[in-house]
Amino acid sequence: MSGAEVRARQIVTDAPTDLIVDRLAAELARRYGITRTELYQVDYRLAELLPLGGGEAITGPGHPAWRAFDHQEPVVVDGTGWFPVGMRGERRGVLRVSPAPDDPDALRQLDTIATVLGHELAAVTSTTDIYLGARRSRRLTLAAEMQWELLPGRSRIRPSFSLAGQLEPAYAVRGDSFDWSDDGHRLWLAVLNGFGEGVAAALLTSLATYALRNARRAGISLADQAALADQAIFAQHRGAQHLSVLLLELDLATGALTAVDAGSPRLIRLRDGVVAEQVLDKQFPLGMFEATDYREQRFQLERGDRLFVVSDGVIDATAERVRYGEAALDRFLRRTGPMESLDAVRSLIGDLRAFVAGDLVDDAVVVCLDWLGPQP
Repeated sequence: MSGAEVRARQIVTDAPTDLIVDRLAAELARRYGITRTELYQVDYRLAELLPLGGGEAITGPGHPAWRAFDHQEPVVVDGTGWFPVGMRGERRGVLRVSPAPDDPDALRQLDTIATVLGHELAAVTSTTDIYLGARRSRRLTLAAEMQWELLPGRSRIRPSFSLAGQLEPAYAVRGDSFDWSDDGHRLWLAVLNGFGEGVAAALLTSLATYALRNARRAGISLADQAALADQAIFAQHRGAQHLSVLLLELDLATGALTAVDAGSPRLIRLRDGVVAEQVLDKQFPLGMFEATDYREQRFQLERGDRLFVVSDGVIDATAERVRYGEAALDRFLRRTGPMESLDAVRSLIGDLRAFVAGDLVDDAVVVCLDWLGPQP
């Protein structure tokens, strides 16, 4: 790392949380002669890039800012540079600088500095509302606020896998959600298809998520994780409320996939351009009955396999009494093969929005997992 990059890292680390971008802008002006530095964050719908200080959002897909965001590469057009801001595969937005330096080494340094900024924003987000508040183009419902706070992120990349997910309608989602964790050897994924309306649905999903996390962190099997979460929900609601969940555990060295289907969302595999639904052993949703025993299934993934998990809100999306349906979903998923996982999720959500001519009415969750093969 160059001296300029080390200096920028120190500045953003030492800056007060509300002045991180301002202090960075001052350093870029001193070091590179940049007169304008501005942070644009992607909104909850993955549809707008919103400037931190307020102003006009960037929505056009062909805009250089979106090219930098989509391809995760610097883009320089007409003297303005756009650099992706993110960390560990989680895309937060782009950094705009002008005039952009001509020196390729300086551009490389700015690219690294934008990544440093992404790490620092992730570190301070839990301590301030400045950056979360600037990411929304409208007010979130209370249920949606709860759901977004519950998520581990929207995308994750490691050498052996790429993972992304999205909730819709982003500003008013109620009960659908997802959760994930990895330890370098295994990846755990839970996709929840919520039950109920409003805050009640969000509370039920929160209880299920924390119960599953508690069981997962105890190091027990996937079936036992489902059983403990089932007991926690039944103890609280005595069967009056329940929710569907798909639990997956992926061995990152071998591609062995373990699944527990508790009345779950749909699991679809894309392999060599062919779309096929993975047949699951359907079992009772969590919390429906007391002391349900759950069974595990095992499948073998091949290098390059892509898995989609979609809730019923995707297939049942309706426009003028016409369902989106399985056939349209299969056709679209085939087209996502060359895309990165987050781009595939974003494209599918965009196709759904276009189909219903607006935001979805019912909750929908889409998660995309690529197994890239064992890595050294």
